[in-house]
This record gives sequence, C-alpha cells and structure tokens, in this order.
Amino acid sequence: QVQLVESGGGLVQAGGSLRLSCAASGRTFSSYVSGWFRQAPGKQRKFVAAINWYGGNTYYADSMKGRFTISRDNADNTVYLQMNSLNTEDTAVYYCAAKTFYTSKSYSDIGIYDYWGQGTQVTVSS
Repeated sequence: QVQLVESGGGLVQAGGSLRLSCAASGRTFSSYVSGWFRQAPGKQRKFVAAINWYGGNTYYADSMKGRFTISRDNADNTVYLQMNSLNTEDTAVYYCAAKTFYTSKSYSDIGIYDYWGQGTQVTVSS
C-alpha cells in the first residue's frame, strides 16, 4: 500500500509564504509524475503544478506561475510546493498526487493520477 502524506499547511497572512511537502511511504514505487491540486470550499479540485520525475520538467496553472515552485527530492521520494505571495484566493485544501506510469495525457488532468494524499489546509488571511 502506498501512502502520500502532505504537510506544511497552515494559516498565513496575505503576502506570506508556505512550503508544502508530500512524502511517499509504504510499498516502494517510482513516480512518473507528481502533482499538486487544490480544492476550495464548494469548488472543484483544480490543478496547481506538476513535475516529471525523469526529466524534471515542471508545469503550472497560469495563476500560479511566478509565485509557486514545485520541486522534488529523489533520495527521499518527496515533492515540495513552495508558495510565495499568497493571497486569500489561495485558501484551499492542497492535495498531492502521483502517477506511476507513463501517460501521454496532460498532467493537469485529475484523472491520470493513481495515488492521492489526504490533503493539507492552507488558509490565507487578509
């Protein structure tokens, strides 16, 4: 059984920063791509960012470009999401996800991911 465990969420003032982590545990596996999604109350879960473990290429939703940075630590099998210049619209539960095999589909497609974390709450106050 594979588990993805997010951490690093919390309460931050607008303009502040947070760094989320997503650690994989359980049966050893290699991710092909890892992604971050977020879900605000009453809204659908939306793509934030993704990283390809083999080439290291990164992908972002337009509204996150320049503010958020996704990265990975191969040794620890951990994915990070550095979030800067946070605003109240970034308030949501943030989820990490992993896709274990190659896909030709867009990494922003929520349906391609095999494993999901339980989510971590990020609240940005004005």
